[in-house]
Amino acid sequence: MTVVAHKILRRPLILTEKGNTMREEANQYSFEVARDATKLEIRAAVEQAFPDVHVVAVRTLIVRGKDRRMGRGYAKLQNWKKAMVTLKDGEKIEFFESF
Repeated sequence: MTVVAHKILRRPLILTEKGNTMREEANQYSFEVARDATKLEIRAAVEQAFPDVHVVAVRTLIVRGKDRRMGRGYAKLQNWKKAMVTLKDGEKIEFFESF
C-alpha cells in the first residue's frame, strides 16, 4: 500500500482550545483528511509525514457542512473528515508546538 501523505492529510487543526487540551493531556493531534481515507491510510500518512513518531490509534468522524447565506438563498458547505491521531507516550509533533 503506497500512501502519499499530502493527498491524505489536508491540514492540521491547531487553533482550537479543545485541540490544545487533547494535545497536552492525551497526546492526540487533529487533522482534516481526505473523505475517502481509511484509518490505516491516515496512520501511514502521519508516520510518513512525521518520521520520528509512532501512531497508536486513529479515530475519525465526518463533520457536517454548515449552511451559509448566499444573497437571498442558502448554500451548504461541503462535509469533511476529521481524524484524531494518538501518538506513543513521550512523542510529539514539533510542527504543532510552534503555535
